Amino acid sequence: MALDRRELFKRGLGKAVDMAVKEVEHRANENARHWIRPPYALDELDFLIKCTRCSDCIEACPHDVLFPLPPKRGLQVVSTPAMDLLNKACHLCSDWPCVTACTPGALLRPAPVETDGDNENNTANIPRPRLAAASIDTAKCLPYKGPECGACAGSCPVPNALVWDGSLPRIDPEFCTGCALCREVCIVEPKAVMIRHLSHAQSRRE
Repeated sequence: MALDRRELFKRGLGKAVDMAVKEVEHRANENARHWIRPPYALDELDFLIKCTRCSDCIEACPHDVLFPLPPKRGLQVVSTPAMDLLNKACHLCSDWPCVTACTPGALLRPAPVETDGDNENNTANIPRPRLAAASIDTAKCLPYKGPECGACAGSCPVPNALVWDGSLPRIDPEFCTGCALCREVCIVEPKAVMIRHLSHAQSRRE
């Protein structure tokens, strides 16, 4: 049966709204490639909708890693929190004070997933957040140039993220969270550990 004009209009309007939302989301994601959000941040558009610019997460960070984006970044994002991982590191706090402080839910830990088994001591498994992409610049890293170093040894709290091939450090992107703790302890200047937005790393692989 043929659709009446009203139904056709409603369907057309629905498609137009859907396309508009996708365009806004695409622009928000492209813009967000210039900064790194705090742990467990929602997708950028959802984050901007939820975030009230209250600064509670910034004040809750015990390591002063978070800062408010300045007005030059645009009115849509001004005063929203970002991470200064080029100069400091996220310590992956066990109690996640920045996330706990976010009452609007712009930072939201995923629901816990119980481990297999019936043991009463089973613990909830919450995946670590992916903050950024870290990699080693072998042209700057001392062991790749000959001298021994090891300054970053023991700095990584994530198992299998920073591994060693003999005396040469290597970052495994499968396990790395991008916390920048290895960069923070790196003794060379400029730092031998590079930190990039996750989308930049993805673009390099494509």
